[in-house]
Amino acid sequence: MKVILLEDVKNVGKKGTTINAKDGYARNFLFPKNLAIEATPVNLKNLENARKHKEEKEKELLEEAKKLEEELMKFTVVIKSKTGENGKLFGSITTKEIAEILEKEHGFIFDKKKFDLEEPIKSVGEYFVKIKLHSMVNAKLKVIVTEK
Repeated sequence: MKVILLEDVKNVGKKGTTINAKDGYARNFLFPKNLAIEATPVNLKNLENARKHKEEKEKELLEEAKKLEEELMKFTVVIKSKTGENGKLFGSITTKEIAEILEKEHGFIFDKKKFDLEEPIKSVGEYFVKIKLHSMVNAKLKVIVTEK
């Protein structure tokens, strides 16, 4: 019996794939647990429409991320912090501080987990911080740390 998987099933297949399953396995396990539906022409057409819709949505998200990347590359975040000798900071600049300043000054709201900072900023200077906008798009934000 041909079935369309509605969820990932271990050792069987991934969500959205069409597989051949034994009748008893499909009727007694997959259907009652809503893991699969029968692969009728109507269900196959619905699956194809859902797949197309998902691809279109993914393209839109990718385009939005690319536009946002271009916009973010124009901005510079300036952080003023107390410093000691040789331009060393007391403490460090974290992604949380960068996110707060970006929101306050430019109106962009990002979760601090979206920022990719290899190591905390501990001295005065100019840095580039990556922001994960999409699985395929990373923006670079220019951060300048100065003395107070």
